[in-house]
Amino acid sequence: MKKITVLGNNSGRNAGDAAILGNLLHDIATLRKDIKFLVPTTNPAFIYKHFGQYNIKAVGLLPWFGAIKNFGIPMLKAMLQADMVLITDNILFDKSFYNPIFNNLLSISLYAPLCKKRGIPILLYNASVGPVRLPAAVKALQRVMDASVLAILRDRQSEELFQSLDLQYPEVIINADCALNTVPPSDQRIDTIIQKEGLFRNPKGTIGFNINSYIKWTKDGVLQRNDFVKIIGEVLNNLIEKLDVDIMYAVTQIMDYTITRESLKYVKKPHRVKVIGNADYTYQEITGLLKKVEVHAGLRTHTLIFSAAVNTPMVCISSYPKSVGFMQSIKQDDWVVGVNDLSVANLSDLIIKAWHNREETRTALKSIVPQEKIKARQSAEIISRLL
Repeated sequence: MKKITVLGNNSGRNAGDAAILGNLLHDIATLRKDIKFLVPTTNPAFIYKHFGQYNIKAVGLLPWFGAIKNFGIPMLKAMLQADMVLITDNILFDKSFYNPIFNNLLSISLYAPLCKKRGIPILLYNASVGPVRLPAAVKALQRVMDASVLAILRDRQSEELFQSLDLQYPEVIINADCALNTVPPSDQRIDTIIQKEGLFRNPKGTIGFNINSYIKWTKDGVLQRNDFVKIIGEVLNNLIEKLDVDIMYAVTQIMDYTITRESLKYVKKPHRVKVIGNADYTYQEITGLLKKVEVHAGLRTHTLIFSAAVNTPMVCISSYPKSVGFMQSIKQDDWVVGVNDLSVANLSDLIIKAWHNREETRTALKSIVPQEKIKARQSAEIISRLL
């Protein structure tokens, strides 16, 4: 029996992270029956509830296990007892670099040389990297790269980051995000949710929406939090008035409910807006609901990925490079607005334009996305061969 340790944000708070883990487990387990997965997590119950059908062990990252999240004995053992370590998602960055509750890079960089010494290969698996700017973080990332045998990335920006930092790094393969292979549940299940939430009753259609608070709020700069939520509220007003559509907020991270509700204070017809999210629904169910909207405008990358998985046209509100990288990978980067350029007019106009072009975009997605899904699955084949 081979052991693979899967490193990521696997606490259950983020539907995108859950989708990455779920599709990774499915793709590898489909190819190999001799794998046991070790998954470090602050929420073992979530892992067993949602992924217990796989040969899996949740490695608890809580203080009574001797851990401060990813820093401590459980994480070290999970990496050193494996036959292979996979780094997923976008967990190698330097924000809050010295805070192990938030940052993974420092902890992984301390354990990676020990894996190398024991001959345990580390691979980036359909991952992104960055931002990394601090000198100490650059050195930490180099230690991880020194212990890595392969970097399977989901965007070219990550390799460009390696080059800009003048890092030594292993062979790079550009594949795609695991979450692209998310399969919605049955139509019956989606219909049940639609009835429960009162969704899609407007014959004119529904637009999906998503925001988060991962923005650098400034006191004297371009954007402050209250300015942002007011802009979003006014954009929703424009869409409701000009297109006569309803709005479905799709929340995929528990912490985003707060800022979502803040924006609703500025909506003139709040009864035209429904909020659904991962406090109540799985990533598969959220994807199934996004399949029903005409267009989705999202700030979180994985709401865009879920939309692409079901060929729903999208607009990217970009606050970090991985969102733009994803839109470029599916040739949809014309539909991007950066938060630094955000205004009621330009976001409203772009979404309305996307609405009018939605059938053309949907047709384009149907030809592009299947190729990206194949690339995401090919990463599992690479892992199988290396094992």
